[in-house]
Amino acid sequence: MHCFSDLEPKVRHMVSSFFLMIYDRDHHTVQGAHIFADCGLVVDPNERELAEIAQASAASYRTLTGKEPRVAMLSFSTSGSASHPKVSKVVEATQIAKTANPDLIIDGELQFDAAYVPEVASKKAKNSPLEGKANVFVFPNLDAGNPGYKIAQRIGGAEAIGPVLQGLAKPANDLSRGCSSDDVLHMIAVTAVQAQQVGSSQEPVHPATA
Repeated sequence: MHCFSDLEPKVRHMVSSFFLMIYDRDHHTVQGAHIFADCGLVVDPNERELAEIAQASAASYRTLTGKEPRVAMLSFSTSGSASHPKVSKVVEATQIAKTANPDLIIDGELQFDAAYVPEVASKKAKNSPLEGKANVFVFPNLDAGNPGYKIAQRIGGAEAIGPVLQGLAKPANDLSRGCSSDDVLHMIAVTAVQAQQVGSSQEPVHPATA
């Protein structure tokens, strides 16, 4: 599903989604928050759409946490370890995002362990600017992203808040009918922060003249 209506002004954006993953249990080796994207909306993004998802997710991470995003473009290959059109898509998407936003800390293609574990990164991706400390994980498609967040949630014990929409002119989010009261509370908090960011970034509207 690719949506382009009621989008952020001035720049043509696609609507995508992310999950805010919270790690706060004793067994979590890394504490804090990560973003997993897109795990709920865009089924099979092309190179440019994947780059758009990466940039939007980085902005969402900065908005919600106040921290510097470190974006990992995920694949079954790390730094050329495999050759396949699916890998090439991730590599090209990474380059598009870098070109559009040179200050963004982003790397790909990377396997999850090379993006998340510094010891593995030092062996598999020695030159990666992420150094195994990514906090925004961009999956190549929904086949990877949707199971990925559920594995982290159900087996890893992470708290998954979402799906949260990004790319809209004004924040709008949804909850399933089976959601808990905590789910409602968390989504309200996320949406409120998104709304504050929109309000602070909007320019004054001047009346049109004939």
